[in-house]
Amino acid sequence: MITTLPVLLGTLLYAVIGIVVFVAGFFIFDLLTPGKLWEDIRIKQNVAVAQFAGAVAIGFAIIVAAAIHG
Repeated sequence: MITTLPVLLGTLLYAVIGIVVFVAGFFIFDLLTPGKLWEDIRIKQNVAVAQFAGAVAIGFAIIVAAAIHG
């Protein structure tokens, strides 16, 4: 139990850092794209924009995971 606690805390720390970096990257992506991304997805229900945003989110997640993993 004693040896697993630091591992658990380290994992949680890296998870929080990864989520923060992911959200920041997605926010910056939203600022760089023309128009309002969430408005197009939620109000206009633009499926193409939603699929593109999902692909970008997966790409960001892969990059963040690779950066954390080393």
